[in-house]
Amino acid sequence: MKKNLLLTTLLSASFFSAAFAQEVADQAIVQKIREEGLSHSQVMKTAFYLTDVSGPRLSGSPGLKHAQDWAIGQLKTWGMANVGLEAWGKFGKGWEVEKNYAAITVPYYHAIIAIPKAWTPSTAGPIKGDVVLIKADTITDLDQYKGKLKGKIVITDTKTGLIRSTKPDLSRYTDEELQKMAEAQPAAPGGARGGANNPAFAAMRKLRALRAAMTEFFVQEQVGLVLSQARGTDGTVFTTNGASYAEDAKPVAPELETSGEDYLRIVRLLNGGIAVQMEADVQTKFFDKDLQGYDVVAEIPGTDKKLKDQLVIIGGHFDSWHGGTGATDNAAGSAVMMEAMRILKTIGFKPKRTIRMLLWSSEEQGLFGSRGYVLNHFGDPKTMQLKPEQAKVSAYYNLDNGTGKIRGVYLQGNQEIGPIFKTWLEPFKDLGASTVTISNTDGTDHQSFDAVGIPGFQFIQEPMDYNTRTHHSNQDVYDRLVEDDLKQAATIVASFVYNTAQRPDMMPRKELPKPPPAPAN
Repeated sequence: MKKNLLLTTLLSASFFSAAFAQEVADQAIVQKIREEGLSHSQVMKTAFYLTDVSGPRLSGSPGLKHAQDWAIGQLKTWGMANVGLEAWGKFGKGWEVEKNYAAITVPYYHAIIAIPKAWTPSTAGPIKGDVVLIKADTITDLDQYKGKLKGKIVITDTKTGLIRSTKPDLSRYTDEELQKMAEAQPAAPGGARGGANNPAFAAMRKLRALRAAMTEFFVQEQVGLVLSQARGTDGTVFTTNGASYAEDAKPVAPELETSGEDYLRIVRLLNGGIAVQMEADVQTKFFDKDLQGYDVVAEIPGTDKKLKDQLVIIGGHFDSWHGGTGATDNAAGSAVMMEAMRILKTIGFKPKRTIRMLLWSSEEQGLFGSRGYVLNHFGDPKTMQLKPEQAKVSAYYNLDNGTGKIRGVYLQGNQEIGPIFKTWLEPFKDLGASTVTISNTDGTDHQSFDAVGIPGFQFIQEPMDYNTRTHHSNQDVYDRLVEDDLKQAATIVASFVYNTAQRPDMMPRKELPKPPPAPAN
């Protein structure tokens, strides 16, 4: 028994020693990556062209096309291979704002902060007149306004005020918060959500039905302009879409998402019996000649005879909303991924595996760019019918949580990869990156890969003011980017890519997901 125990111990020790040796980074290469990424960065120059120069990058818009064309040209200049656009499937109509002006003129002049909802139409040229307050708690309450709203500017009554916070907009993770992440346990499967009888769900369904009825009613009544209250405070407007981008979308009325302060001022005046007049001129444009969606692709080809057909994929979504210029969401992540490719190319790295970068479109509408790409190349998560290429992807790395620097990695439930990532982060402890958490994170493109059994990861990033101020808002502009954080992120991503491309084995995989159950008849 003692001899067997000794033999087992020796075998185990040699196995773990070999595994550790496989993960020890080449310090000379790491130093080259750090030097290029931290001292010779071009990440802010890239971000400038994606934001200030290209403007908003709403899906299907000229701004997105401009940014894609610029990125393709820049990637070719840096020496990347197989650079171009790849169609992932049908998206729908593009749209952009050509003019946006709205102001109170009575009882005094005041230009309001308001942004057209995406995919809503223009006003019928400049319009001017009284603002009509709509008071409707039920669909039948709308009947009193029939025949009275043609050409009018309308606003809906609300009893909700602005919710102010005593917390700072911008924050970074504390050591305690990171430690809590590191100590997280694997999530239990399932979990109840309350079901259809939950009162909150019932109230939400009722509100959605009323809003849908109002939308249809305003079109029928030929309303001139709808003012709706935007989420946000202090002049921040978190934008959304007010209509479908589908080729055959139903018509809607022109609509401005209005800052909370301006919206509530108008409502208070009208409820106080004070007449409010406004003038507005909103001009938008639709684009329907090409309804396809496209991703930007670029590669550094692999050089190892046995491994060059295997892939290390990195990416981030390239599209944005239209209130700002999509700086933190997600020019930041896209610029970091482009910079990681530039770093590796500049230091003369010849990877064993092929490195492929993808900049996704239409993430904001439902991860469409990455889901379409995965469906075309790797498999269908609905059936789990996989394609041969699925077995050749070692890992996918994503960045899409704002401008904050990398503090670690979410393992997405892949416990076996934890020790590997801890080793890879070791050279970057001085830059604040060391946390590995078993936890999942969602809402972005790594999920498309994880859904078909490909190891897909999103990095842990400093929160900054992403969720409080910039995410999908008119504040999402170049000035919100933090240069040192983006340099750090690009450097770490480049190192992860290097390690994944060079290790003898592909990255460990979780058990394949099971296809979702077929819907009940």
